[in-house]
Amino acid sequence: MADSPNCDLKSLSPLQLFERVTEQGEKVRALKAGKAPKDEIDTAVRMLLSLKQSYKTTTGQDYQAGLPPKDLVSINNGTTKEEDEDFVDPWTVQTSNAKGVDYDKLIVRFGSSKIDTDLINRIERATGQKPHRFLRRGIFFSHRDMDQILDAYENKKSFYLYTGRGPSSQALHVGHLIPFIFTKWLQEVFDVPLVIQLTDDEKYLWKDLTTEKAYEYARENAKDIIACGFDVNKTFMFSDLDYLGTSTGFYKNIVKVQKHVTFNQVKGIFGFTDSDCIGKISFPAIQAAPSFSSSFPQIFNGKENIQCLIPCAIDQARKSYYLDPYFRMTRDVAPRIGQPKPALLHSVFFPALQGAQTKMSASDPNSSIFLTDTPKQIKTKINKHAFSGGRDTIEEHRKYGGNCDVDVSFMYLTFFLEDDDRLEQLKQAYTSGELLTGELKKVLIETLQPLIAAHQERRKQVTDEMVTQFMTPRKLAFEF
Repeated sequence: MADSPNCDLKSLSPLQLFERVTEQGEKVRALKAGKAPKDEIDTAVRMLLSLKQSYKTTTGQDYQAGLPPKDLVSINNGTTKEEDEDFVDPWTVQTSNAKGVDYDKLIVRFGSSKIDTDLINRIERATGQKPHRFLRRGIFFSHRDMDQILDAYENKKSFYLYTGRGPSSQALHVGHLIPFIFTKWLQEVFDVPLVIQLTDDEKYLWKDLTTEKAYEYARENAKDIIACGFDVNKTFMFSDLDYLGTSTGFYKNIVKVQKHVTFNQVKGIFGFTDSDCIGKISFPAIQAAPSFSSSFPQIFNGKENIQCLIPCAIDQARKSYYLDPYFRMTRDVAPRIGQPKPALLHSVFFPALQGAQTKMSASDPNSSIFLTDTPKQIKTKINKHAFSGGRDTIEEHRKYGGNCDVDVSFMYLTFFLEDDDRLEQLKQAYTSGELLTGELKKVLIETLQPLIAAHQERRKQVTDEMVTQFMTPRKLAFEF
């Protein structure tokens, strides 16, 4: 970070200012600890005070360490109409715009960085592999410190991947596959270890579940995750209810995070109230701990300096909340407990069948395609419930064409159709009116039916013994 007081602080978002203040505070502490010259310390302190004043001017509140600007935002999609605003907080991502959330504005508000062509090209050069369709199509759209991950990789330094699932039911829908599909690709092209956290403890705390039922769901969900094709020699999957009691390294990191985050801070970040149980209040530290390699001494031989990369979906499988607040908290705490900050990759919101304005729900089987659906159910759901960007009549559609920006069938094909040329052909044909809504839905049906059937067949091959093997703490096929 530049120390010049002349830098344009007015152009920074509240979150970027918060991170600048945090980094400058760390620098001041380091200078003092290193007994740097007094004039150097004084200059750094003046810069820190200037940043804090800018933060207060921008946000209307004093800077508090570990307490980022509250993630309760309305992002206007280019109009002044209230119905065209996006609402994003740690628990909900909602939009009343049929096109979905305005992600460029989300990037600015949260102070992350856009995954641009330069970064995608750099990933391709580093791995020697064609970028995944999720990168090519902007499905993973934002990052924090991916450049640092690539710096380390290009200098022959390893990193590891961390993702997860909150097991609140036995059945997953296709949206839950997004982070796992991409994480599997990342693991294969970079050849790095992966840890997968199953937050059955969280589901016990938030849902009307027994601990036994939450753990049962965790093992059942693990079968779907294993069916994605992860390598057991390179992947460790764990239940919090199971692993926390057996790993001193994991628990030590939880306690360290807990010590550096106050109740006031978690209330500000996550909206907890005085009536929430203390389990909820302490849970963010449990979600933070896998970000640190020392939580897995059996994998990393006790090393603490191995950086973590976290791919997470904006509607991750844990209650459809935006996970970034958890890991911004983690990134703030990390240097204070002597750990590297985790890097992040964010994917876009996966829409319900009824459109981007509708929230998917496990209680509504028609809101998405589930991994347990039959070919007939898939066909019926898409034909009956998939929101259309087509016109009211065939005549109007032929004349004016359809709108791919709001058509759910096209949105789903963007996620699941591998062929870029075919996707572009469909877009041109639908936009021109040559392709009708029913015909576009047919393409989606023919894409998803074999995909789901193949997943179901792989899942049938996953035994309880295989789940236990994935979930047994052990050394993986890497040397550290």
